[in-house]
Amino acid sequence: MEAARATPIALHALAAIAGILLLLGLLTPVAGMTIAIAETSIFFLSSGNSLIPIILAGLGITVSMIGPGMWSIDARFYGRKHLEDPRH
Repeated sequence: MEAARATPIALHALAAIAGILLLLGLLTPVAGMTIAIAETSIFFLSSGNSLIPIILAGLGITVSMIGPGMWSIDARFYGRKHLEDPRH
């Protein structure tokens, strides 16, 4: 029973650390996917039927695809990526 209860706590801690990385804008795609995987696991391992982990997983995937913001640490290290229309 102890090990089964420790797994969600470890997943919550992992998601919290990845959330801090997102707030700092550091390793944005990795942190977003980590949140998505952790929150999906929390959803399946928890006994409740809360949809909040699914919403957080979707937001994690979205942030990882969008990438770092203008004032993030990633933008300072690697520069901003701009998409341009190849037809113009």
